[in-house]
Amino acid sequence: MKRILVTGGAGFLGSHLIDRLLEQGHEIVCVDNLQTGSLRNIEHVIDAITFIQHDITKPLPEVGVFDEIYNLACPASPIHYQADPIHTFKTNILGALQLLELARTSGAKILQASTSEVYGDPLVHPQPEHYWGHVNPIGIRSCYDEGKRGAETLFFDYARMYDVPIKVVRIFNTYGPRMDARDGRVVSNFIVQSLQNKPLTVYGDGQQTRSFCYVDDLIEGFLRMMETPKEVTGPINMGNPDEFTMLELAEKVMKWTKNNTELKYELLPEDDPKQRKPVIDEAKRLLHWEPTVALDEGLQKTILYFKDIS
Repeated sequence: MKRILVTGGAGFLGSHLIDRLLEQGHEIVCVDNLQTGSLRNIEHVIDAITFIQHDITKPLPEVGVFDEIYNLACPASPIHYQADPIHTFKTNILGALQLLELARTSGAKILQASTSEVYGDPLVHPQPEHYWGHVNPIGIRSCYDEGKRGAETLFFDYARMYDVPIKVVRIFNTYGPRMDARDGRVVSNFIVQSLQNKPLTVYGDGQQTRSFCYVDDLIEGFLRMMETPKEVTGPINMGNPDEFTMLELAEKVMKWTKNNTELKYELLPEDDPKQRKPVIDEAKRLLHWEPTVALDEGLQKTILYFKDIS
């Protein structure tokens, strides 16, 4: 049994990660400020974990030492991370610093949930890990994009200076049960709008692309990454390389919700990436990992979840 800290543990990804870690018999401490996470996501395991409501921009309470740390704490959708961009940036940088210090003093392995947003609006397609990105450092998305890039810098500097065993994964679009219906992400937006018989909001011409990874696949990737030898630090892309336009996604959502609603077109948000697709050769080689859940299957499971909570 390991003692494991999960920050952002009441969020969409964090709660699924905690489920898997509990299945393996570990002791879990969950830290979340509930800014975007919800106790509803962990209420089924609340008696099996230690939950601490805390903002990681502030000094951590006395939490003891850990074998492993998963840092998933940060608003991840544009609506949420742009609501307080300074706090978002502080969460990425100050949070990383505090958790890296905890990892250093605990002798713990620490995994950073980074993001495909470090590639910005990419000029290279699909995106491999060695691509440095095309990011606007002063735009409305910069608090998140540059915050995550800065956190990666800190992780690798702690590895070089203090020999902290780090693991960095870059998450591409992920979806599934426990997504926040109000987070503004395209999958949840389309599903909620279709279930409510409202027009589906398409930004731009709908030809921009994304690659959608089902949450169970992603969590399996996290666990495999944490178990790699110390020399495997990443960054490693984690996502589904199957690429879809927003119009193709809209068609699938309408098919599985059995609703032929209309589309409502709006202007593309500032700095919104035109295309996004991971190269996952490193994940295949080092982790023997690749997604197994097809988009149609994952969408059906996700739609059932949104029906249940509506």
